[in-house]
Order: sequence, then C-alpha cells, then structure tokens
Amino acid sequence: MVSLMAAAVLRPSPSPPSLSVFSKLNFWTVPFSRRSITVSPRPFLLRSRLKSDLAIRDPENQITTKNSEIIFLGTGTSEGIPRVSCLTNPLKRCVVCSKATEPGNTNRRLNTGILIRYMTSSGKFNILVDAGKFFYHSALRWFPKYEIREIDAVLITHSHADAIGGLDDLRDWTNNVQPHIPLYVTNRDFEVMRKTHYYIVDTRVLIPGAAVSELQFNIITEEPFVVHSLKVIPLPVWHGQGYRSLGFRFGDVCYISDVSEIPEETYELLNDCELLILDALRPDRSSPTHFGLPRALEEVRKIRPRRTLFTGMMHLMEHEKVNEDLAKLMEEGLDVQLSYDGLRIPVNL
Repeated sequence: MVSLMAAAVLRPSPSPPSLSVFSKLNFWTVPFSRRSITVSPRPFLLRSRLKSDLAIRDPENQITTKNSEIIFLGTGTSEGIPRVSCLTNPLKRCVVCSKATEPGNTNRRLNTGILIRYMTSSGKFNILVDAGKFFYHSALRWFPKYEIREIDAVLITHSHADAIGGLDDLRDWTNNVQPHIPLYVTNRDFEVMRKTHYYIVDTRVLIPGAAVSELQFNIITEEPFVVHSLKVIPLPVWHGQGYRSLGFRFGDVCYISDVSEIPEETYELLNDCELLILDALRPDRSSPTHFGLPRALEEVRKIRPRRTLFTGMMHLMEHEKVNEDLAKLMEEGLDVQLSYDGLRIPVNL
C-alpha cells in the first residue's frame, strides 16, 4: 500500500511571494508573510466502498448514530430563499418565498453547502464543503443544534461568492475555538481569493493586532487527496462555458453542487455511486451555469446511483410539490428527491 503524506503545516515566512520546490517532500509551497500554500503529492488511487443508510430525516429531530453523516447546511441559490424582492412585491405573491418565511419550512434555503461528520476510531472530524456568503446563518442554525463546534477542514468547489463569501466568518472559529483551519482549493480559485480575500491570504497588509481567519491554504489539483484520513476524489465539471468547478467524491457519495456540463472523463469517477447529490436549479429548464431538473434527471438515468438528492434549488421549486412528482419516478427505479437545509444523512465512510 502506498503511504499518503498529509499536507505540510503552513509556516510563517518573511519572504516575498515566490515559488519553491521541496523535492524530498514533493510539495509546492508559495510563502506569504504569515501564510504559505502547500500542494500535496499525488496519491495512488485507492478504491473504497460505502454502505449507506440513506433514510431522510426531519431536520428538527436528533438522530443518534455512531456512523459518519452528511449534514446539508444549505440547499439554495446564491441569493437564498426567500427572496426579498418577492416578499416586497405588492403585485404578485411568490408561493415558495412566502412559505419559506414560516419557521422550519423546507422551502427556506441558504447557500449550497454540506458538512461531513467523519467518524474514525480516533475521533470525529468536521469537514466543510464551501463557506458561502450565508454560511454564518447556516452555522448559527445548525451548529448549536447538532453540537458541531470545530471545523477540521474546508473544501472549496469554486470561487463564486456563494462558495467563498463566508471565509471571513471563519475568524470566529480561529479566534475562539481552534488555532487554524486547513482549506483545500485549486490554484485558479486561490488566485481569486488573493483578490477577494487578500487580507487573509497575505497578512502583511493588516494593521498590527488585527484578527482575521487563520487559514492554511492547501493547493489541490484534480487528483485525489486525503483530508484527516478521508480519501477525497475531485469531480471536475463545467459551471458555465469555460469555467471549471469541482464536485467531490467521498467513498461512494458523490457531491456535485454547481454544474452545467459533466465532462466524459468525469463519468468514470461516478461509477458505483450510491448517493448522488446533484445540482438542480429550476423545474423547467437549465440555465447557462446550472442543471435544471429535466437535465439533472437525464444525468441520474445515465449515472444510475442508488439514490439522488438534488440541491441548489431556486424559488420556482416548491419542496413538497416537486418531491411528490419525483416520487412517481420510483416506478422506473429512480429514487430521487429534493434535499433541504438541515437534512442529515447517516453514511459509513
């Protein structure tokens, strides 16, 4: 078996930005004042199997399990649901946005993201996928309820605001809970962060004594990598013409939140998928950057997962009505439903 080396701990460096190679460790490091960025060596692709209990649970009920689980922190679009523009429209009542104002209503959706609660023999790890601009509100609702305190790693799918807009909010954790948070991101998206979150990446610009999120930037490629002993397989997809985004595979759970096209080579990485979490923006058609429900269902028929949960829904997708229609597809062997904020799925990883 090939030994997989964890990403190196980031070290402070007084040097200006430069690129150096540590050939012995096979890491690439780009140092910035108190930040440096590492690239893990390419690990050998190991196959793993997942046997999942995929029963959908009420987000208001606690579940007791020794297994790992996936928690849906958000299942909506960038602007979230309800939309303010709908609630203030005197001429037309938006049914979905109106329902979303009700406490506990499943139509209330914040920025798409999940948290993987990974249980091992040595303890549990909380691995966050994306921290969008509404991350604070998702964490405020679900972290205390589900007794989530630490964030052991963050994986970034792409560099739009609904995926990285909440990075500044991670300062609450690194100021008050833990010293730092490892963050895994592609180089192209890291370059965006150097502009949008320049003060977090290069702390030389800070006023002395100022506190920001202490992030360890680990540069990933489209090759598998390991986070706290959990094997992660990137799933490259297109999120609009010429814009690359990543999904991730954990065991036999496949997560693709932002996609307009799946490259042919990515389908091979989706074989034997038991739980597919897939983008489905609207009920009638796709947009230039997202699958609509009809296209998403075409992909489900092609990938043939055991179960599918759709995510990233806009306000045209009424939860109960759409799920009633999707339930009829069980006649052809398709187990498909909409997810919702706070949904917990027990899995064995």
